[in-house]
Amino acid sequence: QVQLVESGGGLVQAGGSLRLSCAASGDTICISAMGWYRQAPGKERELVATITSGGNTDYPDSVKGRFTISRDNAKNTLFLQMNSLKPEDTAVYYCNANLRPSVPYCSRFGGNSWGQGTRVTVSS
Repeated sequence: QVQLVESGGGLVQAGGSLRLSCAASGDTICISAMGWYRQAPGKERELVATITSGGNTDYPDSVKGRFTISRDNAKNTLFLQMNSLKPEDTAVYYCNANLRPSVPYCSRFGGNSWGQGTRVTVSS
């Protein structure tokens, strides 16, 4: 089993920056790709960034050029650097870990692990 705990959220003014962290524990050997998702009130949860075990990243157009995802595999930690924040970035941000489906020990835990989220509020 993999446990994820997010931190770093808070209240910032538009144009400001925040750095989110996600600490992974447990069977971290099962983690392959990781990502950040967000969910605003009344909205569906949406993907904001992904990173593979090899460090390849991907972003939707809504955050491209402003957000940067990174990971420190030695410390089992995922990061999201958010710059030039906009009010529409306001949401609860969730950390996600994809678990290796080809490894029976890992696949028994399901395909994904989720954190409890950290709230980001961007004021205008």
